[in-house]
Amino acid sequence: MFDANQAVSDLERSFDLAVIGAGSAGFSAAITAAETGAKVALIGYGTIGGTCVNVGCVPSKAIIRAVETLQFAKASRRFDGIQVSAKLVDWAAVMRQKQSLVEELRQAKYIDVLPNYDTITYIQGAAQFHPDGGLQVENKTIKASKIILATGSRPHIPDIDGLDTVDWLDSTTALELETLPESLTIIGGGYIGVELAQIFARVGVKTTIITRRGLLPDAEPEISKALTGFFRDEGITVLQGLSYLSVEQTLDQVNVMVSKDGKPVKISAERLLLATGRAPNTQSLKLANAGIKTDQRGGVLVDDQMRSSRAGVFAAGDVTGLDQFVYMAAYGAKLAAKNAMGSSLSYNNQAMPAVVFSDPQIASVGLSEAMAKAKGIDVVTSVLGLENLPRALAARDTRGLIKLVAERDSKKLLGAHIIAPEGADSIQTAAMAIKMGMTYVDLGEMIFPYLTTVEGLKLAAQTFEMDVAKLSCCAG
Repeated sequence: MFDANQAVSDLERSFDLAVIGAGSAGFSAAITAAETGAKVALIGYGTIGGTCVNVGCVPSKAIIRAVETLQFAKASRRFDGIQVSAKLVDWAAVMRQKQSLVEELRQAKYIDVLPNYDTITYIQGAAQFHPDGGLQVENKTIKASKIILATGSRPHIPDIDGLDTVDWLDSTTALELETLPESLTIIGGGYIGVELAQIFARVGVKTTIITRRGLLPDAEPEISKALTGFFRDEGITVLQGLSYLSVEQTLDQVNVMVSKDGKPVKISAERLLLATGRAPNTQSLKLANAGIKTDQRGGVLVDDQMRSSRAGVFAAGDVTGLDQFVYMAAYGAKLAAKNAMGSSLSYNNQAMPAVVFSDPQIASVGLSEAMAKAKGIDVVTSVLGLENLPRALAARDTRGLIKLVAERDSKKLLGAHIIAPEGADSIQTAAMAIKMGMTYVDLGEMIFPYLTTVEGLKLAAQTFEMDVAKLSCCAG
């Protein structure tokens, strides 16, 4: 393991591949190349492990699971003869336990992994391209035949007047709070805003989401509408169709001025949380020196083989702005590494599952109805409310629905979209069906276990051509 402040002669060794970024994409690329015998320089800056393990997936899902226990107690009232109570007694303890898990996984899945690969040299320091196009780390030259950019992303900061005068939170700092505010305004209704809103609301914080296009605006409209209703039932205020005007900090609260139907409205809370998406980490790389093109948000432009506009330089993961999921970052990075070593593999996200860990959970794969129509496909859809799902009836929790999208003539499945308490664990079945080119008839004829959430996919498939309410149990 090298430090960039070591002797120039140490760092001027030649590598087959330099990977910039030591998160999930960077490790995936480095390990993939190392397994072919390549000499790899893995260049990390900041905390090793990247977003997912440190400030993203792991801490957020750990906390979501923790606060779910409070909701389980409230949900017990659905069942006669059951009385359960639960309360939060020490939020700081929840945070400490979360951080212990983060540190444990960072050690086990990143730091302890490196010694297993003799051909990977880990270099700590900030990388950038020199005016002559060469790669440097803290002014020391790195010589590499191929380069993969995998520097991830950071919270996006919107351009709102007065924001620079406010002590705002983002998804990172919000998950580090050891003292809860009494009230919270969240700007942004994407998956980050949705998950964080439910966390804070369930521990007693008065929570308001303000958004231009509603909750999960790119999801199926039936799902966005349903989630909005479920959030309001939980006491989360959802204000949508807004334009942001300005923010201001007073002694004890943050005021957000918005425009609703052309009229100014003031929304106030103790704290403000920005959840307006992610921005690629390219600002310090000096990509222009290497002729590497980016999009308007700074994401590295790549083709389907993960190649940038400069020969020999690839990119993968959040730095590209594409499919910002940790498993897609690892997948893209593996392709980039193999292609850097001589292959010609293409990125394919046709059967990419996506999950939002709200309650109910939201999961999707493939095309939405709108996406399919935009491609000129004549589509047919089915929508199954969970009141038709035996599992939901037994659990006395019929919140949600399943929507399938198919091509009308061929009956080929194009997309599946779920909002259900256990929806995340059901989507992979739909992903496999789409991957294999199945029709909704094929899916409806498969054998599914009774009294499971995934059985809803079978019923939704049958709903294309029959009324499943007229079937007896397991008769399909």
